[in-house]
Amino acid sequence: MEKTKTSKYDVAEHLRTPEEMAAYLEACLEEANGDAAFIAKALGDIARAKGMSQVAREAGLSRESLYKALSGERTPGFDTILKVIGALGLRLHAEAVQANT
Repeated sequence: MEKTKTSKYDVAEHLRTPEEMAAYLEACLEEANGDAAFIAKALGDIARAKGMSQVAREAGLSRESLYKALSGERTPGFDTILKVIGALGLRLHAEAVQANT
């Protein structure tokens, strides 16, 4: 019987268009439940898909500090998040949530 070969799933390999990247971030924002490190990791996935060096350059950060900030092991500052989102060509938006009555 042949052994089944598996490889680690990397979402960055499947984020090809800006629309896919935005949809992924939107889904992660909905699932994060207040976990800022989770969002940072999602941004890291998108940055790897786009090219970490390019994103770092456009965000005005070193590649190493970008990897650390978006590792999911720490919570980067909001200024870093905004720089990265801009460098990724994405935009945050706010939406009113209807209160439960």
